[in-house]
Amino acid sequence: MASKRDYYEILGVSREETSVEIKRAYKKLALANHPDRNPGDEEAIKRFKEAAEAFEVLNDDNKRAHYDRYGHADFGAGASGSQFHDVSDIFSAFGDLFEGFGFKGSSQRGRGNRPQQGESLRTSLQIDLLDAASGCEREINISRKETCETCHGSGAKPGTEPDDCDYCGGAGQVVQSQGFFRVQTTCPRCQGAGKVISDKCTDCRGEGRVTNDAALDIKVPAGIDNGMQLCLRGEGNPGLNGGPRGDLYVVISVDEHPLFRRQEQELSCHVPITYTQAALGAEIEIPTLEGRHELKVPSGTQPGEIFRLKGLGMPNPHGGGRKGDLHVIIQIDVPKKISEREEELLRELAEVEHAEVSLHRSPNRNSFLDKLKEYFTHSD
Repeated sequence: MASKRDYYEILGVSREETSVEIKRAYKKLALANHPDRNPGDEEAIKRFKEAAEAFEVLNDDNKRAHYDRYGHADFGAGASGSQFHDVSDIFSAFGDLFEGFGFKGSSQRGRGNRPQQGESLRTSLQIDLLDAASGCEREINISRKETCETCHGSGAKPGTEPDDCDYCGGAGQVVQSQGFFRVQTTCPRCQGAGKVISDKCTDCRGEGRVTNDAALDIKVPAGIDNGMQLCLRGEGNPGLNGGPRGDLYVVISVDEHPLFRRQEQELSCHVPITYTQAALGAEIEIPTLEGRHELKVPSGTQPGEIFRLKGLGMPNPHGGGRKGDLHVIIQIDVPKKISEREEELLRELAEVEHAEVSLHRSPNRNSFLDKLKEYFTHSD
């Protein structure tokens, strides 16, 4: 399978361009390859669709940020990418960009009585790091539109039908001539629908849809990161005139963990040890996402030294099986309070080293040990 072209390359813009420049570039490219301007030219239609797919992603700040980070991994057929299956879908989404250029099919192909896709919705879900690491299932509650059961989506009172708009003749568009120019705009009366409802349904008040609450079960993949979003196809608002439902985007928020810090798939954990453990070496117990782990600290370990434990980090949210690593960062704990015997031994050591040391007990180590005890109790 041929690799997909870079979206920025398709539109002929750099990655630093503003949304205004991106829209301008798309409009120029779409007009040049518009089907009404290139009748029978399949290559032009292909370029028209390709430009729309690129613009649909880069014109959305969230999708653009996701694309800049992961490329085409989550975009394209079968993923959470392009919603366009044919040219009419493009006119439905971006038809307003072509208004005023006199094309017959631009806006009215996406309006009037043809089916139109429903609006996409967005919600959020908060999970903790352990759920993000293993993946989980959650129930979310949203408010969304549903097709009115009373009028079956027509918006008209049962027993009546919407009438053709007498202002535009049912076309949804009006054309005004100004000298040599023909300007096509959306009908101000029917707002492009081509129909007007004289006797409205009392339940939906002529909209054809009513707002209901819905509970949905979603699967959160292992390794998902803060700010990523899941796309639930067909879980948005219902379409008009029998069109398909929109999508639901769930933005994930991952709570900070008391022990671990995350950087994409890598985890880090600061572990305090005593001076004697660092000097003489020791085996210490450290936390991992999988539970307890024994770490051998060699003699002479220095403050800030990092031990890298392969495969004990976060999974790749895009699959592949490989996990990141866990980086254990050693801190030397200096106690603020010590016993008389400890002070005696340390002073003897200070004489050998010809140095003075502060003899205190550190609350930092107690804090870490308290967190470690709580973590292991929870994981067990």
